[in-house]
Amino acid sequence: MQSFDTDKADAFAGQMLDVLNGGAIALMTAIGHRTGLFDIMATLPAATSEQIAQVAQLNERYVREWLNAMVTGRVVDYEPTTQMYTLPSEHAALLTRAASPDNLAVFTQYIADLGKVEPQITECFRHGGGVPYAAYTNFQEVMAEDSGQSVVAVLETAILPLIPHLSDALKKGIRVLDIGCGSGRALIKLAKLFPASRFTGYDFQAEGVDRARAAATAEGLTNIKFHVQDAAYFSEVEQYDLICTFDAIHDQARPDLVLQNIYRALRPDGTYLMQDIHASSHVDKNLDHPLAPMLYTLSCMHCMTVSLAEGGMGLGTVWGQEKAMEMLKAAGFQKFEIKQLEHDPFNDYYIIRK
Repeated sequence: MQSFDTDKADAFAGQMLDVLNGGAIALMTAIGHRTGLFDIMATLPAATSEQIAQVAQLNERYVREWLNAMVTGRVVDYEPTTQMYTLPSEHAALLTRAASPDNLAVFTQYIADLGKVEPQITECFRHGGGVPYAAYTNFQEVMAEDSGQSVVAVLETAILPLIPHLSDALKKGIRVLDIGCGSGRALIKLAKLFPASRFTGYDFQAEGVDRARAAATAEGLTNIKFHVQDAAYFSEVEQYDLICTFDAIHDQARPDLVLQNIYRALRPDGTYLMQDIHASSHVDKNLDHPLAPMLYTLSCMHCMTVSLAEGGMGLGTVWGQEKAMEMLKAAGFQKFEIKQLEHDPFNDYYIIRK
């Protein structure tokens, strides 16, 4: 029989209390982001709940309860004699839209959205299968915001320079394909920066493609097209000089077929740029990863299950470098570089050629 370590049990009890409080603060942080409360408090001096609610045009009773959660969570400072609240500038630097790409409040929205499908996920544990994309009402919106600060905001200054001479080629005019383009923010920015190039976006979800088309039309862009397309089933041959996937391969139903199609569609001297999760394929090598529990949870409750819902491989968010390299080689690719960017320690940027 195992001996019972009371100190270990007490330490784990404390750990679980931290989990409960952390989960609660994550929900409140998501609300603070969506309502703009962090953005407003960052511009205000110490203020009462009434003053903050008035500026935010929100209900004071809800704002006060939210503030008290933030105070006890050590996010917001409180002065009891004046009953005034303050968002420290050091915290605002990680919680406001002005702080992008360092705004961590964006990512807390995943917790709230994943919680909506917990009953369906639980049934998958019992019966297998998966939860389809359609069940996630806000996930694409959050993904677009996530991509907006991790990809779109630094496309010109950090991501394009990873590939020598790419900006020059885009200025002269090349063909570019973005697979899993979502709402098209990255591709639209590229189309605006490089009018001589032609851009195509594919996404499985019609909702995102509709938003992308509307945004491109609003910008008056004529060098960009978006299509509803399952990337496992397109058959273009040597059509593109640059193909991009931003955080998109691991949740495909058939990532193996997608990578094979990318290989076939890429011109002989073209480049495939793949952004995907920085992690190992082996759980024991991810123990010190600062976001490992979050990534495996995202996998179980979104990326893996949406793939399984389509009868797919269920590769999962944390497929890791080892599995990625194995699948890229199986698709036919032979030349690889893996780079990271200072602003984005949670993703790898694969520079891939035939």
